[in-house]
Amino acid sequence: MSTLFTQLWKNGGFWIGVGETLYMTVASALLAYIIGLPLGIVLVITDKDGLTPIAWLNKTIGILVNVFRSIPFIILMVALIPFSRAILGTSIGNGAMILMLVVASAPYVARMVESSLKEVDRGVIEAARSMGADTFKIIWKVYLPEAKPSLIVGAIISTVTILGYSAMSGTIAGGGLGSIAVTQARPSNAQDVIWLCVALMVIIVQIIQEVGMLIARKVDKRVRSSVKKHRKNNTETLG
Repeated sequence: MSTLFTQLWKNGGFWIGVGETLYMTVASALLAYIIGLPLGIVLVITDKDGLTPIAWLNKTIGILVNVFRSIPFIILMVALIPFSRAILGTSIGNGAMILMLVVASAPYVARMVESSLKEVDRGVIEAARSMGADTFKIIWKVYLPEAKPSLIVGAIISTVTILGYSAMSGTIAGGGLGSIAVTQARPSNAQDVIWLCVALMVIIVQIIQEVGMLIARKVDKRVRSSVKKHRKNNTETLG
């Protein structure tokens, strides 16, 4: 057992790293969804088969999303250093890392949301339109409830992806388990510290996936029940 391992274990360094990793991941995921969810909705409704087709807007957002998604995070992180300094006054630390994570993950979230919403049955959407529902009501009452299980699964995937990105925080003097592995363990060749950081990251991923999928399954049952009830009511009304 290395000296660094003993030191980190005694002063709680590993648990501080876990806390910082969770903080960066959760904060980045929430902010990414605040940006990415509306973008994904706009991509769906402005598509040629959407509720309000707007070709130029759909194309513009699509190109921007594709550009940012195609840049490897490590390269994007370096490119965003001047942007982080301009916004936050620093390019190091958890705050800078969160900013970079949001910029990198929001386009990814937008595509995940777009994919989930496009799974919604067109018949349900057309039925809502035939009853006079406007665009906002269809989004709020049809698209989002019907796509909820898929959206949750997409959120799990996005959160795990952001967690993986956060491990690169050590390269810009950020915090978390990535920083411990990169800036402390690697220079001293403390393999036991590196592998414990890996194990802790794996455990966090498994917890996120298990809890998220449990929620998705429960939501899926409620949605199916609601849809069946809605269709039954419609059948009785038509009959």
